[in-house]
Amino acid sequence: MLKVVVIDANAISRNLLTSVLVDGGFDVVGDASSTSAGLAAMIKLKPQMICVDIGAVDAEGLERLDTLRAGLPKALVFMVSGNFDPVAVQIALERGVHGFIVKPFKSATVLNTIRKTVIKVAHQHRAGAEQAAE
Repeated sequence: MLKVVVIDANAISRNLLTSVLVDGGFDVVGDASSTSAGLAAMIKLKPQMICVDIGAVDAEGLERLDTLRAGLPKALVFMVSGNFDPVAVQIALERGVHGFIVKPFKSATVLNTIRKTVIKVAHQHRAGAEQAAE
């Protein structure tokens, strides 16, 4: 069972996503707002997966994402938002985001997105390990 944290400025969104994840079999070990203190608290929990709404894809939002990636370099990162434009998606991918969860949440879609991403990342790691062994 993957340990997960949920980071979002909106408490209702955090609670909804937490419910979806718990119902889907994930171990949600913490949730926080997207403040510096919230990010630091979530990093200390050492989750394997992060679901984060960084807010606007601007300098401040990207700094939040960079802080999480630096503190948890091996964690799977899912960006959460109600609005994904192609530029924001590209920037997020370049900064190490693995997947995207769209608001409003639909349980089946969220869980399917996470499962597909976990499988994809596992295949990439296995392929990388096989290449290194050659």
